[in-house]
Amino acid sequence: MRLYRYLTGPDDASFCHRVSAALNQGWSLYEAPTLTYDPEAKRVICGQAIVKEVEGKDYSPDLDLSRQ
Repeated sequence: MRLYRYLTGPDDASFCHRVSAALNQGWSLYEAPTLTYDPEAKRVICGQAIVKEVEGKDYSPDLDLSRQ
């Protein structure tokens, strides 16, 4: 099965660590990251799509994607 996640968060080291952790758990980057500005919080928000192939399992909407 192929899984998809979209990570978002402030453009800071913690976001980069979340993406790095996912890459080290077998996820792959999917296309380019996105950026937008939150004028209320006065900060940049990042987004990065990631995908992962998981053998031997079937997709279910009940899956906890953060644990795959």
